[in-house]
Amino acid sequence: MHCPFCHFEDSRVVDTRLSDDGISVRRRRVCQACNERFTTYERAELRLPQVIKADGGREQFNEAKLRGGILRALEKRPVDTDRIETSISRILHRLRVSGEREVSTTVIGEYVMVELGDLDEVAYVRFASVYRRFQDLDEFSKEVARLLSRHSSGKKGGD
Repeated sequence: MHCPFCHFEDSRVVDTRLSDDGISVRRRRVCQACNERFTTYERAELRLPQVIKADGGREQFNEAKLRGGILRALEKRPVDTDRIETSISRILHRLRVSGEREVSTTVIGEYVMVELGDLDEVAYVRFASVYRRFQDLDEFSKEVARLLSRHSSGKKGGD
């Protein structure tokens, strides 16, 4: 590790600790040339796959877009912020561990649908109406019927 002060090529680790709840490693180092101390952090780099859009275009995964879509669906709904963040973390985890280099927006949308179904049924229907591009009341009614069927079978989401 190069020293950030004198740019000498060698430093020595004097202390190592887990940081951020075990997600990263914090190392205190001392430069072998100027004796200045500095801190470095190591964390595993788990890349998110590229997103294949409906038009065939590709772009980097954007967590802000994911969060924004979920928050729009949950707008003015009584869902705890911690539950929302846990759902977002689960989606990100599924994407990272998939091992895929690319993932379609359809797959991401389905992950969101699963999480919203567990968080809040109204938010689920809101998201589904946009995501599945409901064209008429019949399509909307079918989705609500599917949700009611799921609800009556004991798999209630939300509260």
